[in-house]
Order: sequence, then C-alpha cells, then structure tokens
Amino acid sequence: MASEALQAALGERYDALSTSLRDRVVTFVLSAFDSLGSYRDAEAAEFLDRVLPAVLAAQQQMGQITDAYLSALLADMLGGSAAPVGVQLPEALRGVDPAEVYRRPFVTAYTALSQGKSYAEAVAEGRTRLVSITETDMQLARTHAARQSMQRGGARFFRRELRSGKSCALCVIASTQRYRVENLMPIHPGCHCKPVPLVGSKDPGQIIDEALLREAHDAVAKGVGKADAGGRAPDYREIVITREHGEYGPLLAVRRHEFTGPDDVPGS
Repeated sequence: MASEALQAALGERYDALSTSLRDRVVTFVLSAFDSLGSYRDAEAAEFLDRVLPAVLAAQQQMGQITDAYLSALLADMLGGSAAPVGVQLPEALRGVDPAEVYRRPFVTAYTALSQGKSYAEAVAEGRTRLVSITETDMQLARTHAARQSMQRGGARFFRRELRSGKSCALCVIASTQRYRVENLMPIHPGCHCKPVPLVGSKDPGQIIDEALLREAHDAVAKGVGKADAGGRAPDYREIVITREHGEYGPLLAVRRHEFTGPDDVPGS
C-alpha cells in the first residue's frame, strides 16, 4: 500500500508539473502571437526569434521532469535508488526545422485570407494551429524522453495513463493495451496521456484492462448499435489503429482517416 501511495503521489506531482509547464509555454506563444501588429513575413520572423528559444527550452524541461518522474517510479517498482541521468532530445523532435514548424500558423492565416475569410477569422485559425503545434511538441518531448528513461531503467513494457476527465475515445481504448518500451507512445494532436512502465519482463499480453475495454465497447454500442466483448463486431483493432506519421511518429487514428503526409493532419 505504501508503494502504491508513493507511486500515486509521484504521478500527481508529475501531472502538476507537466501541466503547468505546458500551460505556461502555450500562454507565452499565444501572447507573442497576439501582440504582433500584423502577420506579414517580417512579423513572422520577429515571432520566431522571440518564441523559439523559450519553446525549445520548455521541451528540454519536459524531458527532464519526465526522466525524473519515471526514474523515481521505476526505482519504487523495481527496488533501488532513483538516478535520473538526463535525456538527450533533439531540437527537431519532428525531424523538421522548428522554425518551419512555428511558421505554419502564419501560413494557415495567409491561406484563410486567400479563401476569402475575414482578417479576424484568419488570425483565429492561425492561433488555433499554434496551440495545436505547441501542445503536440510538448507531448513529443514527453514521449521521446519516456522511451529513453524507461529503456535505461530496464522496463520492457508500458501502458498509457489517461488524464482524468480529459481523455478522448481514442486514448481510452488505447489505454487498455500494453506497448513495448522500444516504441514511442502513439499520440494524436492534443493528447495528454502519459506513459507508465509495467513491472516485470514477461509480456502481459495485448489487453491489460478488460473492464475498461468492455466499457468502451458499451459506449460504442450506443453509438453504432452493436458491440462485441471479443472486439470483432465491430473490430476495435480495425477502428482504432496506429499509423506512422512523418513528423509525430506513431499516431493514434481511426481507420477511415487516410493520411498521405504531415500536412494532412489538421493542426500539425
């Protein structure tokens, strides 16, 4: 019981720190975006000079607190002392120059104007995309750091833990599965789940939370009129899938969505 209480306390502290960090950086980039007199190329360059150092520093900080959390969690689960040694996160988490990524809200605004939308509508669309980009990059920092930390700590499998009250159906169903540590946790834009290591070297099997999966089946049944606890009618493995995204890596998706590249994901 003491161990469970400690692990819960570690999780709550990590959630508070990571949420605060993400909220602060989103507030900062929005403030910088809103303060621009216009959204032309010169202002875009000014914006990038101001926000990129802060965004990249926040991503590294997310990596460090994730490493500290998982090191402490694994030490409690496996015995021993917590010894976070740091993680190495590239600036280009997506494999794309961050300057190019954070210029995209301006492209979104220009595109909206070219489609005949009002200036206010165009700026609002750019603003929405900026939030999605920033939140996704913070989540990518978390997942990249978690993979390094868990591999170093000797974990072989992990699960995804839902954020209380703010999880979408994709994440709920995905949280009933186990994942291998060598793989990045699948995400989607706006995802707030965190990876949690599973104790032991024995594969617990694909489904690790039958009860929650059954609840998801029941919820889907209300919407589509049928469900099957065996996951065959409809087959949830065919509905909620993982696609490899050109920038995010593994991406939670619904099979009917066909993505041909990074720009085909809204808010990427």
